[in-house]
Amino acid sequence: MLISLDEAKLYLRVDHDEDDDFILTLINAAEELCADVARVSAEEISERNSSNFRVAMLYTIAYLYEHREEADHHDLALTLRALLFGIREAAF
Repeated sequence: MLISLDEAKLYLRVDHDEDDDFILTLINAAEELCADVARVSAEEISERNSSNFRVAMLYTIAYLYEHREEADHHDLALTLRALLFGIREAAF
């Protein structure tokens, strides 16, 4: 995992443990979503350890945490494409 639970909780400013399982799910979802948008495998995310991936993942985690009921996934995907444009592969 590129982002640890503690790092995600710090970024989200969550200081309780009640949402830990949910946040872990968001971390995994963010990793998969960022890999899909960047058109790389999930394993490559860890290998590259890019700051752009980290920012994109933290953004995704926060967006999904804050908008868990009414997330606009199209808007999220467009933002991720912009964040990951420089490392996005032309095709899988």
